[in-house]
Amino acid sequence: MSYKKLLKAVTNLGSPRVLLVGDFMLDSYIYGDALRISPEAPVQVLKVVRREYAGGGASSVAADVLELGAKCYCVGVIGNDMNGRKLIEILKTRGAETDGIVVLEERPTITKERMIGLAQHRHRQQLLRIDDECTDGLTDSQYERLMGLYLEQLPQCDVVCLQDYNKGLLSKDFCRLLIEAARTAGKRVLVDPPLHQDYSKFIGASLITPNRKETSCAVGFEIKTIADAERASKLLRESLQLEMTVITLDKEGAYLQTATLGQHLPTQARTVYDVTGAGDMMLATLAVTLAAGNDPVTALQLANIASGIEVEKFGVATVSVDEIVNEIISTHRGKVGKIHSAEDLVKQLAFHRQHKETIVFTNGCFDVLHRGHIEYLKFCRDKGDIVVVGLNSDASVRQLKGPQRPINNQHDRAAVLAALECVDYVTIFEEPDPLNIVMKVHPDVLVKGQDWAQKGVVGREFVESYGGRVELAPLVDGKSSTATIEKLKGLHEE
Repeated sequence: MSYKKLLKAVTNLGSPRVLLVGDFMLDSYIYGDALRISPEAPVQVLKVVRREYAGGGASSVAADVLELGAKCYCVGVIGNDMNGRKLIEILKTRGAETDGIVVLEERPTITKERMIGLAQHRHRQQLLRIDDECTDGLTDSQYERLMGLYLEQLPQCDVVCLQDYNKGLLSKDFCRLLIEAARTAGKRVLVDPPLHQDYSKFIGASLITPNRKETSCAVGFEIKTIADAERASKLLRESLQLEMTVITLDKEGAYLQTATLGQHLPTQARTVYDVTGAGDMMLATLAVTLAAGNDPVTALQLANIASGIEVEKFGVATVSVDEIVNEIISTHRGKVGKIHSAEDLVKQLAFHRQHKETIVFTNGCFDVLHRGHIEYLKFCRDKGDIVVVGLNSDASVRQLKGPQRPINNQHDRAAVLAALECVDYVTIFEEPDPLNIVMKVHPDVLVKGQDWAQKGVVGREFVESYGGRVELAPLVDGKSSTATIEKLKGLHEE
């Protein structure tokens, strides 16, 4: 997919309104130096350095939704305790509307307390998690109260999210009432389900987003391959009468299934620091992007990016629109630089092809860069998404232009090209003839100057054999490297 389309989508999300129903939790982090073993027992002693609090579960989804610029109305329950008050404070500070969160006397606020050991005061490692929760179902009167709050907000909201951690709130009957009311109101319902064998309570929802393990449990077979994910996604979509299914596949991205489309959307390789909150981010981003009017592929592409950024952070973390924009731009330009060997370039281009981006290729000596070169490369940019320049090596330039050329060596010429915004990749090839590099790049569009119309474009037959095309760029009169070099020689002789 074009990076320009992704940028346009993420920068035009607006402020859709998300109605979020789920298990609201408080995440507590106790950071301490783990420097010694207790004299009482063979266990680490944690000397507390600081405490932090954050919203977990559905609270994490709310934070993600709000960080993306949307609005969030929350429906759920907490206990009448200090942790519940802390959680409401966190949500309100973020900008969430919390009137739909009901305080119950008989159950605690769901709290996950994590003990984090610090090595050398900075390297974090979770040592222990303590959960305080009640997973019993609610009473009929409590469900009626929550349903009333839900129905009050439903007309004003653009999309409904159900975040189910299997903590007792989202019972089968309650889920079906929520989904039926939303469908009657013409609202999509997106579900992040728990690990469970029976998803029948989500029948009629618009979208479900189980991960690999959750999907395996629900469909009864292990999701090892993309083919497994395709089979499972079809099964879930049909059996649950869904509009679409998204199966998240950790480092392999996600698989999307709709009535007319089945597509694997890969993701960038990541240094995973903490997977906590990745599912929350996926649900939140899909909700906001779909509510903003984006198609499912674009929405999932952005959700993949946001979730990838999130797992590189510690704990449950939000991701901003600016971070997503920067990620899209850096991916487009190449995090590891633009200059690649042919072998590495092929790997880079495989990623772009998976994202349905159009590859444009051109080649040349580009010895003394001038305005004609710039206009020519801009022409290439207008013909596709990714521009690859094949650069003649010094040896091949000498064969083509004579022993006095090139003026600038191949490394300098490559560096200058790589500095241009309209160029995405540069690769150096040794042969005077570019056919071998054209065959390796396998471009969708091959560009040469108009002066090649009569000479015959090398690689035309190959490119056109698989449906690619050749474009001839207009030339800028009086602009060429040879003319520039001759002019410089004249000035030197004077």
